[in-house]
Amino acid sequence: MPTFGPIKRRKLIAYFRQLGFTGPFPARRHEVMRRGNLSVRIPNPHQGDISKELLNDLLAQAGVTRAEWEALP
Repeated sequence: MPTFGPIKRRKLIAYFRQLGFTGPFPARRHEVMRRGNLSVRIPNPHQGDISKELLNDLLAQAGVTRAEWEALP
């Protein structure tokens, strides 16, 4: 169960795959993950974790609620 807070990019990708997303695929400036017609831009690799605020934005773009996120194994 992932906590709602800072997360490493690699774990974010793994959890998005559990939610049915595929990828990441290269796009223009960022990579994207896709589920059906929905595409979510994934932050580029950088030092440090993805912040709680950015995670919240990514989940909103993906249509994933905080409860769904925290219910992941």
